Amino acid sequence: MTSHPMSVGALLPRDLPARDLPAFVRDTEALGFDELWVVEDCFFRGGIAQAAVALATTSTLRVGVGILPAAARNVAFEALELGTLAELYPGRLVAGVGHGMPGWMRQVGAWPASALTLLEEHLTALRSLLHGEEVTTHGRYVRLDAVRLESPPAVPPPVLAGVRGPRSLAVAGQRADGVVLAEPGTPAYVRAAREQAGGGAGLRVVAYEVAAVDDDAAVARDRARVALRWVGEADAAAHLVGLPFAEELTELCARHADVAAFAAALPDAWVDELAVVGTPEDARRRLGDLSSAGADAVVLLPAGPDPLAALHSLARVLPA
Repeated sequence: MTSHPMSVGALLPRDLPARDLPAFVRDTEALGFDELWVVEDCFFRGGIAQAAVALATTSTLRVGVGILPAAARNVAFEALELGTLAELYPGRLVAGVGHGMPGWMRQVGAWPASALTLLEEHLTALRSLLHGEEVTTHGRYVRLDAVRLESPPAVPPPVLAGVRGPRSLAVAGQRADGVVLAEPGTPAYVRAAREQAGGGAGLRVVAYEVAAVDDDAAVARDRARVALRWVGEADAAAHLVGLPFAEELTELCARHADVAAFAAALPDAWVDELAVVGTPEDARRRLGDLSSAGADAVVLLPAGPDPLAALHSLARVLPA
């Protein structure tokens, strides 16, 4: 469990117009969020490029990249990019690396025969390089011959694994500094993931959460519903651990391909279990539950048609 105050961050929406990115980043810092996380979803924007803009636009905000797909990058050049950012902005970068979404990786011809082996080799080499070590390895996927960064960062960024299933979480516990859990990170899932990753005190657990806050809880739920559309799909099965309605949710998702129809059919009680949602008091209680379950950081995904307005509403859950 956490032994220190839990961080609260915000996620930069993947489809935010590029012209609005600096304002969103600046407001995230000014509003008092501890962290900002960027995503590298196909085919929106590059994670490292977004992180560079966010770091350069702010002065204290911690910036997380969640996640870079290991299958799509040479680990030495990934270490070069991350090492450069960590050198320029010491102590402010967190690097998230994962398998990548299988469909996207197949689309670009990068899905490996063994995603687990690749991730283990990649994480091991990346952490070693960022810590200034010379790496020689002849693995199944990662092959390096006396590679060492010429100017490794004085403060190596933590490397977190963006993974879901038990086997991948076990690898994360052995080879990474922590894990990034995609939404919905329910308290039961956070607890199970920490356990499956080994449960070590030094393991940092970051949980993404769809989030909407309003004085009227019903208004907040309506904003969150559309963002929860995908949670019953097969890729999200690991997240539904401990939910009594998990099977019904999967069936509901299968019945309603249309987002609006799915959102209309999603019961209020389910929304409350799958998101940080409701009044500011409701949302704070949920954050407390996630902290008690073992989350070291919760990253809120602003739900609603206006991301900047949603970000400002979410700031109401932060400590004064």
